[in-house]
Amino acid sequence: MRKFGVLIVTFIMMLALAACGNEEENVEGKTFKVGIDTTYPPFEFEEGGKYKGIDIELMDAIAKDQGFKIEYSPMDFNGIIPAMQAGEMDVAIAGMSITDERKKVVDFSDPYFDAGLTLVVKKDNTDIKTIEDLKGKTVAVKKGTTGAKFAEEKADKGGFKVVQFNDSPSMFQEVSNGNADVLIEDYPVIAYAIAQKDLGLKITGDRLNGDQYGIAVIKGENQELLKKINTGLKELKKNGKYEEIVNKYLGE
Repeated sequence: MRKFGVLIVTFIMMLALAACGNEEENVEGKTFKVGIDTTYPPFEFEEGGKYKGIDIELMDAIAKDQGFKIEYSPMDFNGIIPAMQAGEMDVAIAGMSITDERKKVVDFSDPYFDAGLTLVVKKDNTDIKTIEDLKGKTVAVKKGTTGAKFAEEKADKGGFKVVQFNDSPSMFQEVSNGNADVLIEDYPVIAYAIAQKDLGLKITGDRLNGDQYGIAVIKGENQELLKKINTGLKELKKNGKYEEIVNKYLGE
């Protein structure tokens, strides 16, 4: 009986190992749903009916390198993590800053971009350069972003009002129209937007923090996929493809 018991245990262990192997194999060739926010150039935007940007090309390249497929699902940034929690999305790449709060519900890849928040005002504004200059002002932010969180945390002490928007263009318009005094946005996003089109805006002062972007999967799930994303990211940095993609949108 003891020998029979040992055989059963051994058989169960073999099945478990096989299951682990299958999990890794199943990543290859499998299609994963990826949540994106297409109002976030240069990382994600839609042009001519196609999705473009740093995040899109980076995710495409990682998937190709690691042998899996992806299907993009555009939505408001604020709804991406809830969609993942509901099982509607497998992955998120949306210029998403790696924060302790988000780490409670998602697992992040290795950082793929160093960003940082900055203040943005109308071109003719010479009064605002630092957080201390925001007293009595109206600050525009995008819902669900680190910029919104930063502003909300500073609002009471700084004595300013925060207004939130669902997308970046609406936030930009609020400041250029004079309905808000300043906006808080990720530096590369606003730098690209201003370079592409005359928004009547300018960046002012130094960066407010040092954010890093990561690719996310729901916490505790899709760990083999996350490993492949990290492996693919390292490979792209090694072979020069990562630099090629970033420079295409932000310049050398």
